Amino acid sequence: MSMKEDDDALQASIKMLERASKGVECSELEAITFQGIQAVELRTGFLRCYFVIPIHAADQDGNWHAGAIATLIDGLGALTVNSFTGKSKASVDVTISLYSSAKIQEEVEIEAKVVGSRGKLTSVLVEVKRKGNGELIALGKNWMTSKL
Repeated sequence: MSMKEDDDALQASIKMLERASKGVECSELEAITFQGIQAVELRTGFLRCYFVIPIHAADQDGNWHAGAIATLIDGLGALTVNSFTGKSKASVDVTISLYSSAKIQEEVEIEAKVVGSRGKLTSVLVEVKRKGNGELIALGKNWMTSKL
């Protein structure tokens, strides 16, 4: 991609995240998943954000639901890949490891970065850490491909 295309893809990703965090021009699932997320740093192939875990993402024990974590990892991975390729992507292989639980209203830091690209495939690594002490909560590895 040219520098202008890089910038256009990055700006589109920033707008997508801003709209989704406010529940505007996105699906209901995206609105629920990204509600209140705050982008701290977004550049081509890289995203860092803060997220306060909302009550609607709780499991029966008051922890952040594993499915909600997985949905957030997949969505932020796709957004990060979009900032890198400028193309909409679909996950073809997702591996998520859960290392620790997090409570509702706890703040986490999420970092996503493109780690490889080959043809139509792009790999992204997403780390979710406790904001206070950096303890790893979850790690996601996604391979994504251009939608056909």
